[in-house]
Amino acid sequence: MSSFSLSSLLPAPVEWEHRQQAFALPADITYLDAASRGPLLRAVQAVAHQAVDALATPWQLPFDAWLQDIERLRMLAAGLFDADADGVAMLPSAAHGLATAARNLPLQRGEAVLLLEGQFPSNLLIWQRRCAEVGAHIVAVSTAGGDALTAAVLQAIAQTPALRIVTLPHAYWLDGRQLDLDRIGAAVHARGAALVLDLSQSLGVLPTDLPRWRPDFVVSVGHKWLLGPMGLAWLWVAPQWRAQGVPIEEHWIGRDAGSSWEFPVAQAPSYRSGARRFDAGGVADPLRIAMATVALQQVAAWRPARIAQALGALTARWDAALQARGLGSWCTPAHTAHLTALQPPANQLDAVATAFGARGAICTRRH
Repeated sequence: MSSFSLSSLLPAPVEWEHRQQAFALPADITYLDAASRGPLLRAVQAVAHQAVDALATPWQLPFDAWLQDIERLRMLAAGLFDADADGVAMLPSAAHGLATAARNLPLQRGEAVLLLEGQFPSNLLIWQRRCAEVGAHIVAVSTAGGDALTAAVLQAIAQTPALRIVTLPHAYWLDGRQLDLDRIGAAVHARGAALVLDLSQSLGVLPTDLPRWRPDFVVSVGHKWLLGPMGLAWLWVAPQWRAQGVPIEEHWIGRDAGSSWEFPVAQAPSYRSGARRFDAGGVADPLRIAMATVALQQVAAWRPARIAQALGALTARWDAALQARGLGSWCTPAHTAHLTALQPPANQLDAVATAFGARGAICTRRH
């Protein structure tokens, strides 16, 4: 009876020249909705079926092999941040990571948490609760300024009294406008505040520069631009929090119980090294590990910079076509290479959405 081995199932990544054939999409569909959920890679679909079949005989998955699979995947994810696997934790959602940040970052009565107006709920609700707990308050930066979003954030950072935490995306989820995190990171640290980043709408496409930005915590889901399964997200943790941070849940996989695997009543074993203390319980099941591993191998092979360049060419053609038809006001200014929003007048929104659907164009209506 042979043992299950993920390494034996991993396919070679698809070459860049054949990328259009890599996705399990019907020929009559134009998929424009990776901001909601990334398209499924055929290789991810195939390994998912194989992993599900293997779950019928769980005794054939050796414990040590499972741990090796987890660490292989952690290293792949680390390549999207700073290539240090010790800085990466596995979570079920970005919300879990943001709750971890809120649990650990100091915040006192009268201090401020700065974020964007209309920010995705996962990066709003936890800060509302945290502020209510300690008597702090939220400062919301208006997003009505078109291409001046970075300038508005910088002004708010400079002018907000008692600024303690700044929590932002790289790309605004509603329309893809990009924030200049080089300038914002410098401004945050000049104020002595903490920086939290939600890269769910950019990781895997836009480059990261964590040494320059110096965030405390960075989160991202895995099922959008990283092309992986739902239920497996990523948390990058700055070195100081790897050593002293407290996870929001306690379980055996976050602790180093040694070869004896003992958990004495008198004292808990020490946490595992690096950000592994923040690993969530239950997320590292073989199915999600297999799917995410194949997905991240493919993203790494295609290279985020090349993906951004290719998608940037497409969105530039999109904008140019709108301009040529006198619809320039429908474009989103200063959007990222990969993410934009069509903004027709409110009285035409229903007709536009209907036209997209009739032509097999899959997108999400945000308003």
